[in-house]
Amino acid sequence: MKLSFHGADLGVTGSCHMVECAGKRILIDCGLYQGGRELEEENVEPFGFDPASVDYLLLTHAHLDHCGRIPLLAKRGFKGEIITTSATRELARLVLLDSAHLQEEEARHKSRRASRRGRETEVPPLYSVLDALNCLEYFGRTAAYGGALLLAPGIRATFIDAGHILGSAVILLELTESGRQRRVVFSGDLGNAGQPILRDPQPPPPADVVVMETTYGDRLHRALEPSVEEFYAAVSETFQRGGNVIIPTFALERAQEILYYLRLGVESGRLSQGMHVFLDSPMAISATEIFEHHPECYDRKTTELFKRGEDPFHMPGLHFSRDASESMAINRITAGAVIMAGSGMCTGGRVRHHLRHNLWRDRCSIVFVGYAAKGTLARRIIDGEKSVDIFGENVAVRASVHTINGFSAHADQAELLQWHKHAGNPEITFLVHGEPFAMQQFAARLQHTNPVIPELHEEFEL
Repeated sequence: MKLSFHGADLGVTGSCHMVECAGKRILIDCGLYQGGRELEEENVEPFGFDPASVDYLLLTHAHLDHCGRIPLLAKRGFKGEIITTSATRELARLVLLDSAHLQEEEARHKSRRASRRGRETEVPPLYSVLDALNCLEYFGRTAAYGGALLLAPGIRATFIDAGHILGSAVILLELTESGRQRRVVFSGDLGNAGQPILRDPQPPPPADVVVMETTYGDRLHRALEPSVEEFYAAVSETFQRGGNVIIPTFALERAQEILYYLRLGVESGRLSQGMHVFLDSPMAISATEIFEHHPECYDRKTTELFKRGEDPFHMPGLHFSRDASESMAINRITAGAVIMAGSGMCTGGRVRHHLRHNLWRDRCSIVFVGYAAKGTLARRIIDGEKSVDIFGENVAVRASVHTINGFSAHADQAELLQWHKHAGNPEITFLVHGEPFAMQQFAARLQHTNPVIPELHEEFEL
């Protein structure tokens, strides 16, 4: 039995781990690298294994940094079975098709830029919409939380609610080879307990080996209630100044959570009844509709809302902007609007257009409510750069910048440690999906285990 690491090693994005047992190869996630140019170039590099040799791909959830290279994996030869939860399957289709559109647009942009420089090179996309559609054929069985699936003799997989986004899962692999048995738990991304809409993360079962994320392994989150109040204050103060609020928004979970709190703010009188909210993201709009299909993931309060016929994501003044023409029309609004658009890290999507029109205006505010990886436009703004490049234009950063960490969909250090305790006394714990400093800080907190921080393509015997 072997375990090897092929992404999110000494970094946050590109999750991809391989288990070999009983003659089978099982991949846990196959995510896209996101961030600066160097990280993006990693996406075209070889996987570190032959895609055609992979028998199963178990997908923890539908965030791009966990599923975004699946079309490329299939393009390069994968013909195995992809297994995930019902909600993740539906969301992944949405995410992968959207990513493929962006890949094609970026390739066209690079080709035009090369042509202007006198080079007639046609830049190919990382993968096309057709590649994304083709990879969907490999989605096979769906996993229900708590039910063990037999992948092959000696290999069973159980999906456990991770409480991170709709359909997210921790994965337990029970492995047997030559009479040797090992229980390996992959955390995927763990949710932040106490958030609305979804159930809290479920504790893991005892395990011999743990592979866990450390996104916030070095810090504690601010409490949720003060974070919500800070959010309401940022919106109200911006409107008083006569500006707009731009919220770079992850389409899955974060968009729905912010809509949930905006609705509560209006209902409680903390926010203006006349406020206009624009969800300017076709993917977030579709994801919000998908949420209504999967009550098996809701917490008790949200379930009760739906039973009463109340939509937790709707309020007066809410506008869904699917078409590009509708998105462009928003840019004519100079005050009184909350504009939610992707991507959350500002690496693509419509939010960059809204930043170009509002970032230089001191009456406006930019509110970040999620993680921003190093090298991303979001991180540069958060870190205090005075001007940033957007579509080749140097845009001054004069808007008020707010970073509100209490909305995080990731567990903080205390929650990660508590989750790890439920795994019993694992012989070894591999730390992934975190920046090096966060990993080191978290490793120092672990007790009764051997913490290891693997490097890219490093392999271990189980």
